[in-house]
Order: sequence, then C-alpha cells, then structure tokens
Amino acid sequence: MKFFVIAGEASGDLHASHLIRELRQRDSEASFVGIGGNLMQSEGCRLLSHYKDLAYMGVWPVLRHLPTILKGMQRCKQSLLEEKPTAVILVDYPGFNLTMARFIKKHAICPVFYYISPKIWAWKEGRIKQIKRYVDRLFSILPFEVDFFEKKHHYPISYVGNPTADEIYAYQQAHGKPCPDAHVFALLPGSRRQEVQANLPIMLDAVVPTLHKGDRLVVATVSTLPKVFYDEIIQAHAQDGPVIEQQCDMAYQVLSTASAACVTSGTATLETALFRVPQVVCYHTGWGWFVKRLRKWVLKVPYISLVNLICDSEAVKELVASDMNTNKLREEFEKIKAEGPARTAILHHYEEMGRRIGGPGAPARAATEIIQIVSQ
Repeated sequence: MKFFVIAGEASGDLHASHLIRELRQRDSEASFVGIGGNLMQSEGCRLLSHYKDLAYMGVWPVLRHLPTILKGMQRCKQSLLEEKPTAVILVDYPGFNLTMARFIKKHAICPVFYYISPKIWAWKEGRIKQIKRYVDRLFSILPFEVDFFEKKHHYPISYVGNPTADEIYAYQQAHGKPCPDAHVFALLPGSRRQEVQANLPIMLDAVVPTLHKGDRLVVATVSTLPKVFYDEIIQAHAQDGPVIEQQCDMAYQVLSTASAACVTSGTATLETALFRVPQVVCYHTGWGWFVKRLRKWVLKVPYISLVNLICDSEAVKELVASDMNTNKLREEFEKIKAEGPARTAILHHYEEMGRRIGGPGAPARAATEIIQIVSQ
C-alpha cells in the first residue's frame, strides 16, 4: 500500500508520524509520501514539500504568500496524480486539505481519510458539506466532536482517542513522571512566527516582573523559527530581568518541570493540561477590540482552548484579543503561580478532562480502521 499524507504544521507532523509508525506495523510493505515535517520524514515518509513552506496564518500573511501557497497546491495535485496512492490521509490543515480532498474525488484517485478533523464546530461550519462529499472516513480526537458530527450533522465518524495522550504517555515512559519545580515557569508562545510575535512580548512583560530570586523562566521555542528571532524579542522585553532560558523543540521537557505556564491557544493547551501544569491561555491579535466584538458572530463555541471545550466549562482562564494584555495576564498568572484555590480548581478540572479523553491508543485505533477499509 502507498499512503499520501498531508500535514500542514508542527502538531500535524507529530501526530502523522505516529500514525505512519502504526500503519507500518500493520503493513510492513507500506510506503509513505506527502507534505509534512522532519518527524514524518524520520518515520520513512518521502517529503515532497516541508510544511514550513506553506504554513501561514492570518489574512495578510496568507495574501502576501498566496502565490507560494497556490504553487504548493498545484504541485501537490500533480503529485497525487503521479503517485497514484492507495489512500490519502489528511491531517488537520483544512483550508489546504479540503481543497486536496475535492481534487482527489474529482479525479477518483483513491479513498480519503481525515485524521484529526477540521475544527468546523468553532468556525466555518459550512465546511461540513465538503467533508460529507469528499471524505470517506473522519477520525476524531476530541470527544465532544461525536455529538457535533453525528447528532447535529448526521455524519458518522470514528472517535479514536487523543494522540496527545499517547505522545505524553510515551514521553513519560521514556523519561519518567513529571517533577515540577515551584520555581520554574514556562512560556509557550506558539509555533508560527505571527503567533510568537503577537504573544511572547506580552507574556514577558507580564511574567518577568512577578519573578523572584531563584525563579527560572523558560521559553519553549521551535526550530522552524530562527533563534535570533526569539533573542530579539527577549532582549526587547526582558533586558532588565533574569536570564530567560530557551529550549528548542522540547516542550514536553519544559512542561515536565514547570509549575505554571502561559500558553498560546492550540494543542499546547491540551499538552500543558495533560502534564498537570496550571496555565493561562493566551491569544493576542491585532485590532483586538474589534476582534473581541466580532467573536460572538465568528466563533460558534464559548471557549477557544481545548481544555475548556473538553471540560465544557472554564477550567482555565482564557485571555483573547484585547483581553490579552500585560495587566490582565499578570493578574491571572499570579493567581496560579503559587499554591491556592485557583491552582487547586484547575488541577481538579484536569482530572475530569483526562477521564473524558480516555487512555492512549489513538494512532493505533485509527491505523487499524484505515487498513481494514482499504483492504476490503
């Protein structure tokens, strides 16, 4: 079997790499080709393009790089025709991937599987029509998605569990259980340049003044962004504070020792919760006051963090748009920095979230079902 895999960002690369590993265990002759990152490549996937060449967020960055994105789409379409895969596996990244799904069905290339479904329950709910038309089987990793797809839209899906639970379980098996240090605090400002530019300066301005002698502040960085990029932001916003540590592509190691964190909304909020680290969820945007007023018209859900969505309550504080500012973040961070009712409440919610997600085994369950379907 030949699988064509498309992942458009760091978290997708991680999840796809584990799915590839499970598929190969079930079919030792399987081959893999597609768009992704270093982790997929390390599992034997032949990369046609690296996701960092196509991953842009925000209206202006997308428009500015539109020629590059369109060329990438065209190359991907041509590769799909040339490679003639047994099946295509799409991983999140809906703008690009649903376009590819439509192309695949139009040309009757092969079955289309979607691993880590698009978050259409948050926005662009109309994409359900594309999913119904072009996706043969959708694999959900969030328990509340079952009701959304099956009850609201009458589209059967497979809930396989959450791969983040697998990834953290594997990390802890290899490195031991977390050993949080009351003097270590973490900043996880995202994996895209625009996210880091928007959130890291405010995080630093808010957190650095709260630190005391002996405290350590660690920034989780990513290798897809240059170190000098982080250095310039840190120098501009923490030059009179303590030494700020950077740990590149080591978010799990950062979270293993941290006692509290500021986290840009995304998969990292779930990772932080599974490591049982109290957090404040941050998402700053330009024109924040305007975005805040538009939020109720654009977002279809009451929360932006996966933790709160899974718990169906405000388990962790969310600071979004204009609410993500230095004063509010400092106030919320100080509530969770030391032992107290705020930390206790968050940790209680984390236990409930873990029960709702279930145990590890997501990529294994998805791989088993994919092999069963394509073998019929």
